[in-house]
Amino acid sequence: MSWIKVIPFEEATGKLKQIYNKIKGPNNQIDNVLSIHSLRPHTLTGHMSLYKNTLHHSNNTFPNWFLELLGTYTSYLNKCDYCYKHHFTGMKRFLNDDNKADDLKFHIENNTLSKILNIKELALVNYTKKLTIEASVITEDDIIKLRHLGINDGEILEVNQVVAYFNYANRTVLGLGVNTNNEILGLSPKNKDEESAWNHK
Repeated sequence: MSWIKVIPFEEATGKLKQIYNKIKGPNNQIDNVLSIHSLRPHTLTGHMSLYKNTLHHSNNTFPNWFLELLGTYTSYLNKCDYCYKHHFTGMKRFLNDDNKADDLKFHIENNTLSKILNIKELALVNYTKKLTIEASVITEDDIIKLRHLGINDGEILEVNQVVAYFNYANRTVLGLGVNTNNEILGLSPKNKDEESAWNHK
C-alpha cells in the first residue's frame, strides 16, 4: 500500500478515527492517498480541506468532469499512476459518457487534446501543463492570453488551485509509494454545499 506505516480504519483511535469516519467510503474504505496521513492526522485534515474546496465545492464554475480532466492530465504529466487512475475514473463518472471519457484518455496519452477540446478548454489545459512542468517561466502574459479568450480571473484562480492541488497530491503519492491496492476507484464527496462533508461515495 505504501512505503511507510499506515494505520488502517479498524485500528484507528481518537482524532484519526473521527476523521476516518468523516471521509470513509463503502465498506469503510479510506483511500490510500488519505490514509497515508494517518501518523499525522492534522495533515489529513489539511489535505481533505484543500481537496474538497478546490475540486468539489458548489462555488466552482467549471463542471466537475473538466476539473477532473485537469487533475487526470496533471497526474499523467507527473507520471502519478495512482491519481491518474482515480481521477480518470472520477472524470468518467461525472461525464456519464464512456466514449467521450475514453476519447479524452486517448488524447491525453497521445498529446493530442487539441483535437477534442474547445479553444477555452485547451488554453486551460496548456496552462495546466506549463504550471506542472515549468511553473517558473509563467509570466503575466500567460494570464493576459487567458483573459483574451474570455476566461475571467476567478476561473483562472479556480484552475490554478486545482492544478496546484494535484501537484501536491501527486508528490505525496509518488514520494511515499502509495498504490491503489484494495481500493474502489473514483469515489468523491457528494455534498458540495457543506465544506466539512467529506464522505466518499
